[in-house]
Formats: sequence, C-alpha cells, structure tokens
Amino acid sequence: MKNQVSAQLFEKAKSYFPGGVNSPVRAFRSVGGTPLFIEKGKGSHIWDADGNEYIDYCASWGPLILGHANDKVLNAVDKTMRNGTSFGAPTRLENELAELILSNNPYIEKIRFVSSGTEAVMSAIRLARGYTGRTKILKFEGCYHGHSDSLLVKAGSGLVTFGNTSSAGVPESFVNETIVISLNSKEALEKAFAQFKDEIACVIIEPIPANNGLLLQTREYLQFLREICTANNTLLLFDEVISGFRVGFTGAAGYYNIKPDIITYGKIIGGGFPVGAYGASKEIMSSISPEGNVYQAGTLSGNPVAMSAGIAQLTECLKPGFYEELERKTKLLIAGLSKNTKHHFKIFSIGSIYWLAFTEKEAIRSAEEIDADSMKHFKTLYHSLLDNGIYSGPSGYEVGFMSESHTEEDIQKTISAFEVAFQAL
Repeated sequence: MKNQVSAQLFEKAKSYFPGGVNSPVRAFRSVGGTPLFIEKGKGSHIWDADGNEYIDYCASWGPLILGHANDKVLNAVDKTMRNGTSFGAPTRLENELAELILSNNPYIEKIRFVSSGTEAVMSAIRLARGYTGRTKILKFEGCYHGHSDSLLVKAGSGLVTFGNTSSAGVPESFVNETIVISLNSKEALEKAFAQFKDEIACVIIEPIPANNGLLLQTREYLQFLREICTANNTLLLFDEVISGFRVGFTGAAGYYNIKPDIITYGKIIGGGFPVGAYGASKEIMSSISPEGNVYQAGTLSGNPVAMSAGIAQLTECLKPGFYEELERKTKLLIAGLSKNTKHHFKIFSIGSIYWLAFTEKEAIRSAEEIDADSMKHFKTLYHSLLDNGIYSGPSGYEVGFMSESHTEEDIQKTISAFEVAFQAL
C-alpha cells in the first residue's frame, strides 16, 4: 500500500495541530503507522490521498448509515445551501426534522437540536440537574459520553467511587459530582443509591455501549436500572449518540422497549453534518430556556444544512425493511468471518453494529473484562486489512458499522481480506 502522500501530509499537519490531528484517535497511536488522509468517499468506499481504495466500515464513526455522499442527502443539502447556510434564526427545516423524529418515536415528546453529541449530553446533564434540583450524576466505566468536564472521569478502585479525572484540566470539584461504577453490577447500583440517597440527579448510560468495545447489556439489567431510578426519583438518561437511529429508528429505547427520562442523539441525524439533539417528555423539556430556567443556546443549533441532510437521511431510514436488511448484511459478514476457527476471537453484534474481540468469552459486558493484551493482535490484523483494502476505526476498542451502500460483493471481499489478515497473525 502506497502511503507517501499521507505521510507527507501528516508531517505537515504536526506543525499545525497537536499530534498532527484534530481528534486523538485519528493519530493511529493505537495501531501504529501513519494515519490515512482521506480524499473522497462514495457509497461504501473511500479513497486516500495516495489513491488507495478501501471498503469502509468506520462510516465516519457510525453516522453514514446510507454510505458516503448519498445522492439524496447531497441533493437536499445543495438545494438548501443555495438559499443560505446559517441564519441563527428559526427555519421551516427544523420543524420538519423534529416532526419526522417525534411522530415516529414514542419515547420523547419534545426535542432540542444542538451541534454535536458532546453538546447534547452536556446539555442533557444540565437539564437533569436543573429539573431535579440535585447535583450528582452516576456514570459507568466503559461508557463514553463526550469530552465535557463532568464526564471525563474514570473509575477508582472501589465498588462505588468518585473516581479520577481521565484528562488534565478537569477540576477535582467536577470529579466529586460524578459517581462511577462498573457496568452490569446490580450490587454497585444499589450501594450507590444507598450511599447517595436523594443526591443523584441522573444515571447516564449508553444502553448499547459501543465506545469501548461492544459491551452489550441484558434487557434485565437495563430494566433494573429503570426501576431503581424510578424508585429513587432519579432521571434515567440514555446516551444514544451511536445507537440512536442505528439499531432501529427508535434506537436502543425501542429495541429494548424501555423508556428513559431523557435521550441524547447525534451523528446519524446530520447525515454527515455536525449535529446532536436531546429529547424528553414535555414536562421535563419545559425546564429549558426560554420556557424554563435551564440555559442552553447555540448559533448553529438547528442550522438548515444539517436539518436538510437529516430529513433526507432519516426519511430513507423509515423505508420498510431498512433496518432488517442492514442486520441481514451484518450477519452475512459475521458468518463469513466466524468460519475461521484457527484463532480465538468472537464477534459481538447488535443490528448493524459489530465488534471483533480476541477472546474466548461468550459475552463481554464490562470494560474490566476486555483483555488489554489482546490489542496487539488487533494491531497486526488492522494493518493487514488496510493492505487488502479494508478500512475501519484505528483501535481494537472501536466497533464497525454496516451501511445501506455495502454490497454482498463488498462483504465477500471483506471476508477474503480477513482470511489473509488472520494468516498474518
């Protein structure tokens, strides 16, 4: 694989950006080597600056559920941009996208658009605190909720802990308002509520944790979470920035048929453009300014370009059989990869999301169960796949995504590339 142009661009980028990138995982630190500079994408394929072509299973970390440069999305965006790209004022398109979402999602009654998943979660946390009058939040080790200060906290050594900051620049005072426990532990949840009774504003969880492997939780555990939050007058917040509109139009809430109090969305809503959203009941959302006293604002919130892209993309997602076909193709890929029995690995999946882990475990439900040493195998696998035209997120902790644009020919080529890559191990 040629990479001279990407290498030159990366060297130049180092003089402009910290580590040569504008988001850390892009630097290829987990897998080594030179990051690829992408020139273009169409459908299920991308091309880098050296002209190498890849079948893409990263999909810009999930939102490109229709594939790259989808014609319906591009046509909608082109039409919108010719009338202006940003006004900082209401537009008809905000109404249209909100109606499309709310009329097909019984789990929320009102919505507020923002510009990223991080912003959506940050705003939802503030809403939970403002609505309940409480200050503490509870999160789980292994779930990622963006880079806002109160959520960059990792677990300490105890069953229930305030934990430690996972980034410099986060004050200790923020850490002391965030309780961190392990996933899949009813005991830890019960202890946390006993220890901090009437102090916890919300429990935030990725109902389908997909930022640190694919740590699938049982419906029983998520239902227990719903019940213990209700019993303690604590809001349950589902972070569906990845799972929303990906495992189904109603996301994990619909998949498990569990109604949280607040849901955050992102990625897919924008059809490739920056966007996020949070939603809840009319009562809870009435706390948001200008109706209530919880402040949140943004010039680019609900900008017309992202709204038109979202309308085009989500309209396609509502086509009969859309999600069933995505899952069928995902299972076809997994079946082909699973035929290789010479290596100890498992592929965990839900809908059109999958994760390959070098393990003999039948299930991995918490971050502590991931064998960090196994990532050396992924590093070898990753570069062999690149050499054979397969692109995915450059970390063994990242998941893969199927899109509507992936063909059965793509899938068979991917299976063949994996067979070569497994030999490299």
